[in-house]
Amino acid sequence: MTVLVRRAAAEFIGTAFLVMAVVGSGVMASRLSPDDVGLQLLQNSLATGAALVALIVALQPVSASFNPVVTLVERALGMVDTPTAAGLVAGQVLGGLAGTVAANLMFGLDAVTWSTHQRTGAPLWLGEVIATVGLLLVIFGTVRSGRADRVAFAVGGYITAAYWFTSSTSFANPAVTIARTVTDTFAGIAPSSAPAFILAQILGGAAGFVLVRFLYPSLTAASTAPAADRKVLS
Repeated sequence: MTVLVRRAAAEFIGTAFLVMAVVGSGVMASRLSPDDVGLQLLQNSLATGAALVALIVALQPVSASFNPVVTLVERALGMVDTPTAAGLVAGQVLGGLAGTVAANLMFGLDAVTWSTHQRTGAPLWLGEVIATVGLLLVIFGTVRSGRADRVAFAVGGYITAAYWFTSSTSFANPAVTIARTVTDTFAGIAPSSAPAFILAQILGGAAGFVLVRFLYPSLTAASTAPAADRKVLS
């Protein structure tokens, strides 16, 4: 089995479980606390943050981005090559969709149901830009400071908080956004709302890339890129 296949598989599995955590905890929260949206969001954010920590810790030795924007920034920084980036992004998108289907089935729902949850407007799009910029700063700042072993906790903590301080509840991930279009549950997003969210995430990725290069000018492929068997976030 090639290194790329293993890494793409890790991205598929990790993104699938991440989306299962997002969607599944949303369904559970809405059933346990049907009359309290704030409590639902709390339950959803805690489950997502905890799952992120566990998944990154487990899969970081192989590949643990779970996010096309992160992978594209890694490509822009020279940390991965183009075929690798393409393989990882494919694994992330397909894994996210598989995770949604699994979550729907676990809770007795149809495998695929298009979401009717409209999420649109400039404030939400701005929230996605900010959420994505912050995520990239947390990831690459932690790695650049030589504390790659703490990325899982930094990312889990940031996403848990960003659920609350961003207007969009911090999707910050195109693969997760696409996956959330096929569930008409608490975590869903209408297909018509997804393209603007993804564009905002890409813009946030571009801004995050510029900030990372500005704040950490010595960030190079040689100093931070994982070798096939190096245990850092990839």
